[in-house]
Amino acid sequence: MVSGGSQSFNTVNNLRILGRWMRMFAIPNQSSVPQAYKLFTEEGADEGGSRLMEGGNRDRLVDCAEEFVKYTILMRPHFGLMGDRFSERSERRAKEEKAKLADQATAATAQETRQAM
Repeated sequence: MVSGGSQSFNTVNNLRILGRWMRMFAIPNQSSVPQAYKLFTEEGADEGGSRLMEGGNRDRLVDCAEEFVKYTILMRPHFGLMGDRFSERSERRAKEEKAKLADQATAATAQETRQAM
């Protein structure tokens, strides 16, 4: 649940930015429901309690949900590509090389110690 007041576009945009920062994909579509607390059915309603009432806000939200599902289906096979960055590969290679050199140095020291005995 996002609490953004009556005009929550800034909240939605900030969440989009935060999601991108965390390397999540963000669908091009977005929806905010101003004063959402007024747009839900009563708990004991015939069609089921606490459901978003018919109207433009519900239509927009359903559109966003459908787009999210479609985007997920398209992106899922390529998930590995999205997290594969040149800078991270370079950093990983440097760490592996450093660890390899440290292992070689440890092995050389152990061999010298054995030869000295």
